[in-house]
Amino acid sequence: MNRLTIEGSSNIAEMGYDEEIMTLEIKFHSQMIYQYWPITQAGWESLMKAESKGSYFAKHIRNNSQINYKRVDEMQSGK
Repeated sequence: MNRLTIEGSSNIAEMGYDEEIMTLEIKFHSQMIYQYWPITQAGWESLMKAESKGSYFAKHIRNNSQINYKRVDEMQSGK
């Protein structure tokens, strides 16, 4: 999955989204990569428009019981 560099975030280094499988991929500054699903296109757009990507992620995605997640590595992420 191709990821975009996120400038100015103290926690998130890169993010990418695959609309077909409704999956958000985040690479944190710690170098850990996680995938989150299902994330709608509207959710991705809201995240990208958020002034603070980290705050939006923490509030709407990280602790959301309806969103699944898993840790992946660079080889699994397809980048």
